[in-house]
Amino acid sequence: MQDKIYVDGGWRAASDGGTLPVIDPATEKVFHHIAAATESDASEAVHAAYRAFHGGWSTTTGAKRAEYLRRFSQAIKSRLNELAQLEVRDNGKPFPEAAWDISDAAHCFDLYARYAEDLDARQGHEVELPDRHFKSRVYYEPAGVAALITPWNYPLLMAVWKVAAALAAGCTVVLKPSQVASLTCLELGIIASEVGLPDGVINILPGRGSVLGPTLTKHPLVAKVAFTGSGSVGSEVGVNAIGEIKQTTLELGGKSPMIIFEDADIDEAVEWTLFGVFWNKGEVCSATSRLLVAKPIANTFLSRLKSATERIRIGSGFEEGVKLGPLISAAQYQAVMKYIEIGRSEANLLTGGQRAPGFEKGYFVAPTIFTDVPTDARIWREEIFGPVLAVRTFDDEAEALSIANDSEFGLAGAVITKDPARAERVARALEAGVVWVNCSQPTFAEVPWGGVKQSGIGRELGVWGINSFLEVKQVTERRSAEPWGWFTGK
Repeated sequence: MQDKIYVDGGWRAASDGGTLPVIDPATEKVFHHIAAATESDASEAVHAAYRAFHGGWSTTTGAKRAEYLRRFSQAIKSRLNELAQLEVRDNGKPFPEAAWDISDAAHCFDLYARYAEDLDARQGHEVELPDRHFKSRVYYEPAGVAALITPWNYPLLMAVWKVAAALAAGCTVVLKPSQVASLTCLELGIIASEVGLPDGVINILPGRGSVLGPTLTKHPLVAKVAFTGSGSVGSEVGVNAIGEIKQTTLELGGKSPMIIFEDADIDEAVEWTLFGVFWNKGEVCSATSRLLVAKPIANTFLSRLKSATERIRIGSGFEEGVKLGPLISAAQYQAVMKYIEIGRSEANLLTGGQRAPGFEKGYFVAPTIFTDVPTDARIWREEIFGPVLAVRTFDDEAEALSIANDSEFGLAGAVITKDPARAERVARALEAGVVWVNCSQPTFAEVPWGGVKQSGIGRELGVWGINSFLEVKQVTERRSAEPWGWFTGK
């Protein structure tokens, strides 16, 4: 396990020697320490990235960058088990989930290798003009130094979403992982050295967001800021970055609805409800944590949902069969438990609502479901980021959509129905950047990811991801020998 910062191709301690403890959320024990980078470390990292950008990386071909990206992918695949174990200790998620995340990270590097190669073919595309005297070509150029600020719920995967796209575009990066889950992100520095990535192309700064965030987002040499995290912090990041006229991508919070119609297969609906809110311990920005159930099936559905929820196995992510691990930290555990107490006063508790039975240590919360939740309840309107589901019923499609869209958030939504026409209508009507039909949470690197309203600005993943790190340039050339003569008359 690495414990230093990675700047300009080398490892060193923070400039003031500061460190942060790494706590296993299943045991609450400190098992490692990492460097806590300072403002001066951040500035040094930005300058290293700037030198690397102008020292050759920005002018490499997409094909050349693709070679490095595929080496990253292969390196991750070769140590998948090791990285997944590290993710479990750092984050608490069950090992199969962690292994899935790491595999997806490798795939993301492979995918962006292809997009980098495709970028070569896109360069110099000629645009048809209405005037035969001129021709115009379009070029895609890397934005510059990119500051990437990433969350703790998918530590390596969501970092790679940004890193792979930025490198594919020809940007250099300063990666600031979450201070409570940095270990797998630090491994990217080890891999960067192994694959021969030029010094300064990637720099990694573990440390406190309150210290590093303002420095990175305001730094005059940073051209692009990409952030994933809470709305409150994202707002500050956006103000800092946009105030400096930087390209900005923000992927923020959510309170996503799932609508289950009366024709749904109830057992399938139960499965996708569980997956939609309890996957990754509910620490998912797109969690479908607002559930709307058609009244005719509500009693049967809730009875089966309660039984299935109470059968979920809780425990350490290393235990076989565990589906729900501990929350990331003491602070997150306390925040979720506070919301549960609020929920007790706002709605009916169907199941859970307590520390998971049998666990004296670890940040374990029993999966919790509230029913008859009013639309003005805090547990209905605010992002909890834990294994807590709020449920209410509806009479018809119009009411369901009205309630679903009555939110400041708009990251995702889901609809469960056997009627294809209704599925299409509802999917198009939901105010969200991502909509799932007869499922919840499948996420593919090939398609755009991001939200509307308070859930963010811009899109990640797919070609939209690489485009967010590019600047578009037109080159218009006079192709005719005929005199122009506007002022001279010649």
